[in-house]
Amino acid sequence: MRYMVMHYQTQENEDGVVPSAEEQAAIGEYMREASLSGVLLGGEGVHGSSKGARLEVTDGSVRVIDGPFAEAKELIAGFAILDVSSLEEAVEHARKFALLVGTHRVDVRQVVEFADLALPEQADQPEQA
Repeated sequence: MRYMVMHYQTQENEDGVVPSAEEQAAIGEYMREASLSGVLLGGEGVHGSSKGARLEVTDGSVRVIDGPFAEAKELIAGFAILDVSSLEEAVEHARKFALLVGTHRVDVRQVVEFADLALPEQADQPEQA
């Protein structure tokens, strides 16, 4: 099963403060080990909201808001896609990573696979090319 792990900004991240060389090395080593083991399928950090935009849609109208945004604690700082056998295993990986990056909040969510979207009447039918 694939899980997406999203860690959230701290005010330091949003202000552009980067982790120390030691912290970067520890994070890099964890990511390398997770990648080599086949658990980490992909993952990246994202820049602070000052380099982004937010779109709000109301009644078919789209409003674009340039960053920065006020609440850093509600912004995604980065993500990882994990291939693990259970939510518990994904949570354990997220716990290790959260302690390394010093974030205050991490969300772990199972990725919706195409098979999850199959309608009951389609489940019994063979796939067509």
